[in-house]
Order: sequence, then structure tokens, then C-alpha cells
Amino acid sequence: MMKLHHQIFFAMLAGTLAGSFTAESSTLLGMPIISGYDLVGSLFINALKMVVIPLIVTAIINGMVGVGDDENLGRMGLKTVVLYMSTTLVAVLIGLVAVNLFTPGIINGQPARDLLGLATETQDALAKIDGRGVGDFTEILLQMLPPNLIAAAANGQMLGLIVFSLLFGFFLRTERSSSGQSLRNIIDGIYQVVMKITMLVIRFTPLGVFALIAATVTRTGMDAIEPLAWFFLTVLVALALHAFVFMPLLIVLAAKRSPLRHIQAMTPALLTAFSSASSAATLPLSMECVQKRSGVSTRTSSFVLPLGATVNMDGTALYECVAAMFIAQAYGMDLSLATQFMIVITALLTSIGVASIPAASLVAITVILGAIGLPAEAIGLILVTDRVLDMCRTAVNVWGDSVVTVVLARSEGEETVLSLPVSKMEKVTTTDVHSTGDATVNEHS
Repeated sequence: MMKLHHQIFFAMLAGTLAGSFTAESSTLLGMPIISGYDLVGSLFINALKMVVIPLIVTAIINGMVGVGDDENLGRMGLKTVVLYMSTTLVAVLIGLVAVNLFTPGIINGQPARDLLGLATETQDALAKIDGRGVGDFTEILLQMLPPNLIAAAANGQMLGLIVFSLLFGFFLRTERSSSGQSLRNIIDGIYQVVMKITMLVIRFTPLGVFALIAATVTRTGMDAIEPLAWFFLTVLVALALHAFVFMPLLIVLAAKRSPLRHIQAMTPALLTAFSSASSAATLPLSMECVQKRSGVSTRTSSFVLPLGATVNMDGTALYECVAAMFIAQAYGMDLSLATQFMIVITALLTSIGVASIPAASLVAITVILGAIGLPAEAIGLILVTDRVLDMCRTAVNVWGDSVVTVVLARSEGEETVLSLPVSKMEKVTTTDVHSTGDATVNEHS
């Protein structure tokens, strides 16, 4: 069976071709063809929105439960979460700076809404965001602790649900009773089912991409290429700055090891992440590379990496921020600092709940768009470039997980981390000595 990324690629070509030969007045069996495109595209968008709440809530709770039970794992868990949140925040800020400097949604000094076919909805979108300012900081704080979770979910206020899920997962982790274990099993079961539903939705991505692109090309022709090219470049530059400037500095300053040595060790996993666009699919190979090629103990890597595959999405959070800002620029919105702050916080928190599967960040972007008053349908603008950028940001996600794992291992006193050439490290199967002086067997899969 053809791989998903091949299907999406051909769907983009087919959508472009179909849109080129379709006029807005074209009909089929008495029905406007563009209405059919809009129907299929809307069904795809609705399916994404349908899984937002269960996916993010169960993923966050499962991630927190995975922190561990004993005091040592609790301590390591705290350091892991702090590091993951810090690196993700830096990634989002890099994306924010890049999109403000490049302004990909502004072409020749004008918003790209006409080129992207957004003119008919611009006034409605501007009306939704009109009047927002400094007072939104207070609104953000209030949304983090909603009085009614169900109402918050119904109104699309995800910040409160994310905070509640973090608290719920943290205290569920500490519950020792049999009922606590049963609840953990139930939530894990729900999460697995929601993952399958999400994967079902993702399988229809080629069809949704075809319809959304065909509708856009029918309305605007090929004029959308220029703003999308600038958007593509902006994301790549921001990802490169985070992956090849900030993360290597973190290895040098915090782990006191060579970043080039770690890049060499992680190359197989990074190539797999790029080709598969799935952190989850890459996880076994990531653990293999971190253990055998980077010299991190099984104890550390088996704890930090699986947690990172759920809660650490540097590349995804960066992409979500740039995508939301790009769409806002294309709509001609002059976003205040308060609204940009909302984008940063929402991108940071929603990235925690993004499932480590291809294109799942589309789900989180719909949350950000809703938080700043943009229509979810605008996500169709970025689907043309989404697959390639998905591959790039997934590689950054996996790279970020591995860097944090190395830093954590060094903070735990593991001296074998990145201390030998790859060829020699792969032969090491004996013991890892920690700061406590104990020796633990490094088991390799």
C-alpha cells in the first residue's frame, strides 16, 4: 500500500490540477463542483476538531502518569518536565521572532488574504479579535482555572483543560490504591482508542488535502504559491536556528559534551524521523541510538525518551506558532503583544498534548486559531506545505528529546555519555556508573 506521505503528495498534485481546470461556476450533475470541494474539506476539518479534546486530555494525563512512582524517578521527572517545557518555550519564541521578521503573510506590503482567497472572511475574523488588548492577560489566567470544565470544552477554552489534565495526571501518578491503578488502565485504554480514531482521521488527510487545495486553486489560481513559499522558508529557518544553534549550545553548556558527536550518534534516528514524520514510530530506534551510540543508560533513556515522545514537541510548537501568526498576517490582523502572548502560551501547552503521529499538529493548530479568533477552516492554507514541514519538525522533535536525555543523563552523573567514538560506544554493553557510585547493567534491545 502506498505510504501516507506519497498519498498526500499525489493528492496535492491532483488537487492543484483539478482546481486549475475548475471554475467557480463549474457544475456536475447540477451541483457546483466547488461546493463538493468545500463539503469534503469541511468534513475533514470537523473530524480534526472532533478529536481535539479527548486526544489532548488523555495524552497529557498519560504523559504525567509516565513520570514514575519512586522518589528518584519523581526527581528525574521534575527535571525532565522543566527541561522539556524550557526548550519548547525557546522554540516557540524563536518561531515568533522569525515570523515577525519575515512576515510571510504580507506580500508587497499588503496582507496575502486576496492571494489566498481570504477576502470574503477577513471582516468577520477581524470582528472576532477587535478590542483585544492588555486585558487579555487576565482572561488567559482565568481560562487556566475554569469554574466549569465541560463549559470550557464546549467553548473551546483548552487552557483550562490542559491545566486540569496536568494536575490530574500528576496526582493520579501518586495514587497507590487498586482503584488508582484501574483508573490509570482505563485512561490508557481511552488514549489508545482515541489514537486509533485520530489515525483514522489522518488516513483521510489525502482526501481532505485534495479538496482544500482544489477549492483554493479554483478560487485563486496559482497566486498562493508566493506567500506559502515565504511561510515554508520562515518555518525552515526557525527550525534550523533551534536545532543547530540553541540545542547544540545546550549540549555544550549543560552536558559539557560535543554536539557534533551526538548528531553523529543520532543520525539513524533523525533520518527515520524525517522519513516517517512520527516520533512514536522512531522511538525504538531513538532509544537504540541514545543507548548504544550516545552511551546513555537504559534507566535514563527508557524513562525520558517515552515521556518526550508525548510531551516534548519543540518543532511542533514552533510550527504551530508560525502557522497561526502567518494566517493572522494573511488576514491583515495587527496582533497585539497580548494576543501574541496567547499564541505562545497556547502553542506551548497544546504541543504537550499532540500525539506523536504524522500531521497530528493540525489538531493543535485548530485550537490556537480558535483561541485568537481565527476560523479553523484557515488551516487549509498551510496543508500544501504541511507534509514536508511535518517531516522537518518531527526530526527536530526527536532531536530535542535526545538532547534533553543526554543533559539529564549527565546531571545524573553518567560519565559514559558521548565519551567514546560511536564505533567503540556501540560495543559497550557492560555497566553505567552513576553519581551514587552504583553500577547498573545497561541492557540493550
